[in-house]
Amino acid sequence: ICDMAHARGVPVMVDGAHAFAQLDFRIPDLDCDYYGASLHKWLGTPLGAGLLYVRRDRIETLWPIYGDEGQPATSIAKLNHTGTHPVHTDLAIEDAIAFHEEIGIQRKEARLRWLQQYWTTKVRAVPRVRLFTPADPMRTGAIANVGIDGVKPGDLATALMDRFKIFTVAIDTAGVTGVRVTPQLFTTTAELDAFVRAITQLAA
Repeated sequence: ICDMAHARGVPVMVDGAHAFAQLDFRIPDLDCDYYGASLHKWLGTPLGAGLLYVRRDRIETLWPIYGDEGQPATSIAKLNHTGTHPVHTDLAIEDAIAFHEEIGIQRKEARLRWLQQYWTTKVRAVPRVRLFTPADPMRTGAIANVGIDGVKPGDLATALMDRFKIFTVAIDTAGVTGVRVTPQLFTTTAELDAFVRAITQLAA
């Protein structure tokens, strides 16, 4: 995609919130111009931390939200002027990185993909249940989307929370009509089994 866009003179901004710290890759290898990610999703920082990658030759032409005359136009630091914010969020980033590196991205990616495959394989054959996530593990990661024929995503998310105390996110866009299910490293198979039972009961 980046190559096609660049061939036509179009810069590329990648929304990589769900790839960063979940999949084993290097941002520069994407050959994108900009890459943004929230760090609470898979790095595990408190809410409010994010990452902005800007290719070096694009820094000078990018304007910061807040003017910062203390940084040269060619410095990426000019884009980090945010005013007063909760410092505990910033202080937690180093610990989150250390924990992430202690696990190792290859092990983390494998574990997250295994958790997704664990529950999706159990519901694929359940009548009325529709999975909007491929079965091929090389085309998926931790996240999967599941729906029930005839049930609106919002109603499914509400039923899962009200009846089973399971939080999901309703998705109803581009033909995907289900709830997003996102296990984390600490999610247990017992918890996933409870989710499978809930989906099976609701589908029945």
